Amino acid sequence: MTDFELRPIQPADNQAVAQIIREVMATFGAVGDGFSSADAEVDFMFENYDNPRSKYYVLENSDGKLVGCGGIAPLKDGDADTCELKKMYFYPEARGFGLGELMLRRLLEDARKIGFSKMYLESLAKMDKAVRLYEKLGFEKLPGNLGNTGHTSCGLFYLKNL
Repeated sequence: MTDFELRPIQPADNQAVAQIIREVMATFGAVGDGFSSADAEVDFMFENYDNPRSKYYVLENSDGKLVGCGGIAPLKDGDADTCELKKMYFYPEARGFGLGELMLRRLLEDARKIGFSKMYLESLAKMDKAVRLYEKLGFEKLPGNLGNTGHTSCGLFYLKNL
């Protein structure tokens, strides 16, 4: 097994992170308006998450290649105590090692430390392994969306009390 390091995003990571987000979303057919891969922030993730109420991590393999990413930020137009799980994606070579759970647990801990009391997320039914992870960690399915993420093409909405 390859060794992986979970670390905070750096400015030099922006291009690789944008590539991860766009490539992984494309494999699920999630391209275009209404999907997170079309968000303006994708090309500048470091700058967009470089503030006290946000966190963003990258997953680096032993060869120095970024193979995953994910973060949290306040839910746009949502309650002040609610953050959103943002753009957590992994290349296939980083899947199956429990790294998604490791990253999500770190983000849940960060959210509590920042002062959030709830975490919201949006997903797609096609991302069944991710959905199983969310449910395993106590996220509860909602009948509709919260806030104003702009991700009108997502069909699954979850919330977890922290």
